[in-house]
Amino acid sequence: MDFEEVREYAIGDDVRTIDWNVSAKMDKAYVKVFREERELTLMLVVDLSASGDFGSVEQSKRERAAEIASVLAFSATLNNDKVGLILYTDQVELYLPPKKGRRHVLRVIRDILYFEPKSQRTDHKAALDYLNRVQRRKAVVFLISDFINSDPDADPEALPKTLSLTNQRHDLVSIALSDPRESELPAVGLLTIEDAETGEIVEIDTQSATMRQAYAKYAGSQRIQFEDTLRKKGLDWISVQTDQPYMPELRKLFARRASRY
Repeated sequence: MDFEEVREYAIGDDVRTIDWNVSAKMDKAYVKVFREERELTLMLVVDLSASGDFGSVEQSKRERAAEIASVLAFSATLNNDKVGLILYTDQVELYLPPKKGRRHVLRVIRDILYFEPKSQRTDHKAALDYLNRVQRRKAVVFLISDFINSDPDADPEALPKTLSLTNQRHDLVSIALSDPRESELPAVGLLTIEDAETGEIVEIDTQSATMRQAYAKYAGSQRIQFEDTLRKKGLDWISVQTDQPYMPELRKLFARRASRY
């Protein structure tokens, strides 16, 4: 609610809105009039680290991120809301201030698809800290990432804490992207795999059922731990796989949010 003006008190006005300073000067009762701010700001914060380029199906994670972002951005435009963009790796690669209009939304989508980042690694905290500095007013923030952490020594509580702090200032929604091959490997013999962010190379034997089961178990436990942590902190999130439709998950998300208001 933004303050707009003061006017003379009329019968039926809420006495709590009386401006006592103005009333004392004018020797009459005056009330403050507020205007409800309907315009929202949508901020898209998109992870462009190297792991997002991976894709074993028709779309890579980055392409899926661009598609979801475009749906959200055009929805905001139809509602006459502003749309802003932050692209990040372990640093903020690009910032587009919130604006209205179809042309601006098309630029947002183009940058998500074709912007060439300088770094390959990931630092969510750097992006969210930057967001909190440049976006003074409360915004609806969609953080789109695969949330893969290549640092084995990283504190598992650091990311949820950062997300929670940002949610205190803004309305934060996390969209966790994943590829089916990140949770299950096919039996195709020896595979040489390179970590896109660190460059580490390992060779694994996918013919081994034990190895495939261990891989699936580890990937599943990491995902469950991440989702449980977000749930306990009361944060909004959805999981999206690149081989599955994402609209049902978005609808469920908005239905949950609508039920709270």
